[in-house]
Amino acid sequence: MISSVLLVNLKGEILIWRAYKENVTRSDWQAFCSQVVAAKETRDKPVVSINGSHFLYTTQGDIVLVAASKDNVNVMLVLKLLYKMVDLFKAYFGGSFDENQVRKHFVLIYELLDEIIDYGYPQILEVDVLKKYITQGGAKNIDLNDQEQLKKITVQATGVCSWRAEGIKHRKNEVFIDVIENVNILMSTKRERLRADVSGEILVNCKLSGMPECKFGMNDKLLMTDKARARSSDKGIALDDYRFHQCVRLSKFDVDREITFIPPDEPFQLMTYRITENIESPFKLLPNVKVLGRSRLELSLQVTAMYDRNIEATNVRIDFPCPKNTAKAHIPNTAHGKARFDPAQGAVVWRIRRFPGRHEYNLLAEVELASTITDKQWVRPPITMNFEVPQFTASGLRVRFLKVQEKSQYKPVKWIRYLTKAGTYEHRI
Repeated sequence: MISSVLLVNLKGEILIWRAYKENVTRSDWQAFCSQVVAAKETRDKPVVSINGSHFLYTTQGDIVLVAASKDNVNVMLVLKLLYKMVDLFKAYFGGSFDENQVRKHFVLIYELLDEIIDYGYPQILEVDVLKKYITQGGAKNIDLNDQEQLKKITVQATGVCSWRAEGIKHRKNEVFIDVIENVNILMSTKRERLRADVSGEILVNCKLSGMPECKFGMNDKLLMTDKARARSSDKGIALDDYRFHQCVRLSKFDVDREITFIPPDEPFQLMTYRITENIESPFKLLPNVKVLGRSRLELSLQVTAMYDRNIEATNVRIDFPCPKNTAKAHIPNTAHGKARFDPAQGAVVWRIRRFPGRHEYNLLAEVELASTITDKQWVRPPITMNFEVPQFTASGLRVRFLKVQEKSQYKPVKWIRYLTKAGTYEHRI
């Protein structure tokens, strides 16, 4: 697969060179460093072919991390490996990864490259596993002469569940699930929906003892039977795109649409998804711009919360754009929140700390315009909105169940939170 891995600075100087195969020569590397890195062309494309050798690279600060191969490799797999290597180096170097860190820890980097890649194929990329026997600063986490501890490391590194060690114990077994969505909506001047989609993620923090197997189910249309949809007002969701953590057993999901996994003993992102059907807008906006003369405008906005009364949105911010030649804006005391004209933003900014569901708030502003030499028509930017709505999902996604099976048969406490945030939330005026 990969013939060699290289770390190069922005001058084209080779800092680290680890060869796994001998088919990519040093002259090929020198050609890449001079023609691509030193020539400042590293931002053009992530894959370059020189003299029959393929170089795949990513730039991180002042370091270019490169993998080379003579074969027709899976490009996305190699790029994913490079990004995982960057995360691994940052975990060892205290969060930073630059030329100084590379020069300071070059021996450690060679050790890591020997462990994470074997004859060009990725092997161990779990930070927790590597830190047990590749130590830093002379501090050893384990006794390398202890055969029992070495056996546990070997099982974790070479087994099917490298992300979780055996023998984990917690005083209280709990599972925390966070469903976080970013809703993107674009409305026309005629109040018609032009675009609507949701990008979401499910974050899980499992504090479970032993080696539990978890089954996670949501209101997926393909999983819910016709009878279940008929009995319930919830008609289910249709996932357009989704991506899972490596702990999820994809074969079982393809068959029964249940997400089965053995969780890591740390917070992790279980899945990301995208939904474009039946998106529920948290807010309804009714804007209006009234021309009062050559130098005056009246801006009015009515905002209605469409979610349930027992839900409150927080940190609501609405930017109502004004013409560039706005001199000042007179805003009567708003009944809810605070509004003022921000010259830097070129908009009337309305902030509301808490917005209860099924409530309607109004804003009125009178804008005075400065005289200009040319009567250039105002190109009206859209109104933008930012908010957070707890216990609400714009896609309608709901967690139907979470089953935990472990040989000790304990019953964990389960916590679920929902949160909808504004992604690109715009309304044309």
